[in-house]
Amino acid sequence: MKYINLEPGKYYHIYNRGINKGNLFFERDNYLYFMKLYKKHLLPIAKTYAYCLLPNHFHFLVKIKDEGDFLKVSQDFEHNQNNLWQPFSNLFNAYSKAINKKYTRTGGLFQYKFKRIEIKSDNYFYNLMVYIHQNPLKHEILRDFKNYEFSSYQAIIGNKATNIERNEIIKWYDTLENFIFCHSKEIDEETIKEYIIED
Repeated sequence: MKYINLEPGKYYHIYNRGINKGNLFFERDNYLYFMKLYKKHLLPIAKTYAYCLLPNHFHFLVKIKDEGDFLKVSQDFEHNQNNLWQPFSNLFNAYSKAINKKYTRTGGLFQYKFKRIEIKSDNYFYNLMVYIHQNPLKHEILRDFKNYEFSSYQAIIGNKATNIERNEIIKWYDTLENFIFCHSKEIDEETIKEYIIED
């Protein structure tokens, strides 16, 4: 499998699943710990626009920060096209080790290193945003996806402090009401099928 390089200033759909479609998250604390590691490893190099963690897979919509932003966050971070994947790898390795230790298991946890697709169009961005948030509905985990605890939807429509790029997202949708409206109908998978992975 060929993995594309991550580049500053570009948007990506980041996703992965458990090995043999097994679970990545076994209890609530696992989800919380994963997001704690996400903040530690990825917030310095990426902006987050959407995410959803499901028992056996996850989706993120991110933008790798512009080159100038790296200097503000980490003077010693050697940013180039060949090592921007390293913080992602650090996150997944740290999480795998913690899960193996906690549940006395061995071997790999994730199916792949991690998959990424560059988001090159507004259509992809808008449809992916809804697709990610509606994933709990798609997989019949929760009928009302808007109340799913482990996605970014509530962070976007709420007013609590968040690491999600809420203001930028709302600006793209013009208003919060329009953001909510765009999520009110199930996404037409024919529209987004070229972006949907087997998860």
